[in-house]
Formats: sequence, C-alpha cells, structure tokens
Amino acid sequence: MSYSVGQVAGFAGVTVRTLHHYDEIGLLVPGERTHSGHRRYGDADLDRLQQILFYRELGFPLEEVAVLLDDPDADPRAHLRRQHELLTARIEKLQKMAAAVEHAMEARKMGINLTPEERFEVFGDKDPDQYAEEAEQRWGGTDAYTESQRRAAGYTKEDWKRLQAEADDWSERYRALMAAGEPPAGEAAMNMAEEHRQHVCRWFFEVPYEMHRCFAEMYVSDERFKAYYDGMRPGLAGHLRGAILANADRHSA
Repeated sequence: MSYSVGQVAGFAGVTVRTLHHYDEIGLLVPGERTHSGHRRYGDADLDRLQQILFYRELGFPLEEVAVLLDDPDADPRAHLRRQHELLTARIEKLQKMAAAVEHAMEARKMGINLTPEERFEVFGDKDPDQYAEEAEQRWGGTDAYTESQRRAAGYTKEDWKRLQAEADDWSERYRALMAAGEPPAGEAAMNMAEEHRQHVCRWFFEVPYEMHRCFAEMYVSDERFKAYYDGMRPGLAGHLRGAILANADRHSA
C-alpha cells in the first residue's frame, strides 16, 4: 500500500508544499515514484513523517531532526524513551502555563476587578462572589457558565452599577405587583417574569424558556435562593416561580 503526496498531506495535517520541501532537503524522501515521477509514500515513510512532526512540534530545527533520525547507531527504543522524556517535560511546562492562566481567570471573576470601596458602592453588603465556587463546581463545564464568565470579566464599575440598578428596579416593581394582589399567572406577573429572563440574557448568558423553568424550581427548592427572593417580600420566591412557569407556557403555546 502506498499513498500520494496529497493523501499523506491530508493524513498528517501538513501542506503538500511541506512534503515537497522535506523531499528536496532529503529529510523525507518517498520510497516510490510512479513512471511519471509522482511521489508515493509507504508505511515506513509515514512512520518517519510521524517522527519528524513530533520533533518539529517540540521545536527542533529540521537539521537536528535529520541527525536524530538518520543516526545509524540509534536504537528505536531509545528514540521512544527520548520522545517520552521530551513529552513529559512539555506536559509539565504546559501544566504550569495552564495554572498561570487559571490564576489569571480567577482574578477576573465577577467583581474581582473592583476595589473594596467600589464593590461596596455597587453591591452594598452583598458579596457577589458568595457562591462563585459552588457555581463553578455545578456549572463550570457548561456553555452558559463560560459565557457568563466571559462577559462578567469585561464589566466595569459603571456596568455593574447599571446591572444592579436594573435588578433593584425590577425587585421594587415586583414587590408592588404582589402588594396589588396580581396573581402569578396574570399578564403583569408574566411580563415581569419575562423581564427577569431578559435581564439574565442581556447581562450573562442566553436563557431558553426550559432553562428558566429550571431556575423557577430552584428558587423554591434551594433554601438560599428562596431566602434571597423571600427577603424582598415574603412569598415572592413562590410567586415568581408561578409567574416564570406561566410565562414559559405562554411562549411555548
């Protein structure tokens, strides 16, 4: 079995021009050629190409790669051991780099880029990072969490103040809605539930209606969320749950 230069380029993820260059400098000379002079690569050629690409990935210049591969006294097992050593060292270096990036990401979490004075100005006595670790454990692998972190990392103090002002205004109007005796499935309450969904979409991540339903259930099943919403007005968590479910049903219909 032999392969054309185009096929090998596709296998290896390199360009045809690269393979031509390797042939011209004697680094990878194909084992066969057709009567018309076209290159054909066999299994031994593919094995050599794999070795070349490995050393290139580790930063070796082509001249040194050629010496490594063409040493008549080289032991294939010694090659593998050397590759393993180099790869292990590369992994350790990448792990250190990943740790540094993670540290930088931690420093850009919600509100971290605000001074203590600015945090108090925006959030008062609330701690925006109170549940950050738990949120990462529960949702860290989701697209929503990633998008939320990406957006939040770029917010300025003024952005946070606008976000908080929107949330405070919504809370005040929802309390007034309940005081007026509006039912959860009423149009006014459903509209407020839709505002709630749009607020999260606008500032953090997209919230489909089915996800909003899950939020609604969490607001009454998780004691901390329930305490947060009921702290605005007793019974608000359950009322909001009903409004969110009714709003989702309205849009699904």
